Amino acid sequence: MIPITTFAGKKVAVFGLGGSGLAGASALLAGGADVVAGDDSAERMAHAHQAGVPTADFHTLDWTKIFALVLTPGVPLTHPAPHWPVTLAKAAGVPVIGDIELFCQERRAHAPDTPFVAITGTNGKSTTTALIAHLLATAGHDVQLGGNIGTAILSLDPPRPGRSYVIECSSYQIDLAPSIDPTVGILINVSEDHLDRHGTIAHYAAVKERLVAGVPANGTAVVGVDDEWCAAAADRVSKAGKRVVRISAQRALRDGIFAADNKVMLAKDGVVQTIASLDGIGSLRGRHNAQNAACAAAAALALGMTVQQIQDGLRSFPGLAHRMEQVGHVGDVLFVNDSKATNADSAAQALACFSNIFWIAGGKPKTGGIVSLSEFFPRIRKAYLIGEAASDFAATLEGKASADIVGTLDRAVAAAAKDAAASGVADPVVLLSPACASFDQYRNFEIRGDAFRSLVKALPGLESIRTK
Repeated sequence: MIPITTFAGKKVAVFGLGGSGLAGASALLAGGADVVAGDDSAERMAHAHQAGVPTADFHTLDWTKIFALVLTPGVPLTHPAPHWPVTLAKAAGVPVIGDIELFCQERRAHAPDTPFVAITGTNGKSTTTALIAHLLATAGHDVQLGGNIGTAILSLDPPRPGRSYVIECSSYQIDLAPSIDPTVGILINVSEDHLDRHGTIAHYAAVKERLVAGVPANGTAVVGVDDEWCAAAADRVSKAGKRVVRISAQRALRDGIFAADNKVMLAKDGVVQTIASLDGIGSLRGRHNAQNAACAAAAALALGMTVQQIQDGLRSFPGLAHRMEQVGHVGDVLFVNDSKATNADSAAQALACFSNIFWIAGGKPKTGGIVSLSEFFPRIRKAYLIGEAASDFAATLEGKASADIVGTLDRAVAAAAKDAAASGVADPVVLLSPACASFDQYRNFEIRGDAFRSLVKALPGLESIRTK
């Protein structure tokens, strides 16, 4: 835990008592703050009370005595409308902040030189965050990994010399961190997402931009420039006098880091050198992962890592569970768990990486189905369709790719494994990339991915991943 001593003696309201909210309340109490916590859920209120966190009905608070409202990121700050405790706080002139802001204030007060890498983006932020932490760890750094990737930031160990923080930040968290000031700030990309919470893509992009705009004068802003929103952000941050490293996975840059020919390249005044090769790194297949690797390499260089350390770290990166996760081989057949692909756009990234695919798809369908994936249908040797979407997906694939409606994941794995083994094609892949939510058959995509992994691991002859 990171005790928040900078709020000692101050009365702080904490609303939202899930994992990060409870961690924030506990960290404030440990630092000497006078905490009062609330939630819309009576069950969460009771759990917090049992954990020793003082609770109250926020309707009855004297807001004139509250120094700050710490809001969990899952609670609406602005759109579609401010949640009711936000309205009460703002009416009383009480600042509304989140746990990332608490960390930033504590770090500045007690360990301002502690490296702090903050990562955001519509896509790829979890992989990039995990990859940066892995690069630093393999080079011998004491790394704390957390934020939106899973572990609440205030549940991490306290800042100290030699310790680095690698933190994934969602747009919701950035919106609650007005003074965010990472040593290295990374904005990977922006595309339309979370408009129910931000109103417009322009506002969503502006919130994302705050993370790199907050980099101090001696820090580094790493910004992908393959979309218009981030390209414009890079220009603005650069004009503000910050050091900006531009990233591209689509074209060569005169200055910056780009991916080309499965390599990560560093360009300065048109002079190009290779930082690392991605050949044979199965966990970093595809253009999207080349962008992630380029961003991670930029962060590593900014923190003083060598090119050799970066290459070694990339080669040993295992990837993330449920995101192009290589479960293993049975003979020449590779099994890949991409359960995180809950829509067609996400599935496209996986389908683009392989040529001979035995595709497991389906679940609770999203608007548009898989029509947008038609360019990848020639890569599909056969599709095994499960869940509510099976009939619609079969209709879309008719005449374009062989498909069977199998209904359930266990049947799909068994059939795909058998057909792939007998296919005789080069490098066959059984790919779970559902292009659907899981809620018709599984509580979440993680449970669906875990089920796939268990089914694959039960197959006779499964071998661990070997580099090809």
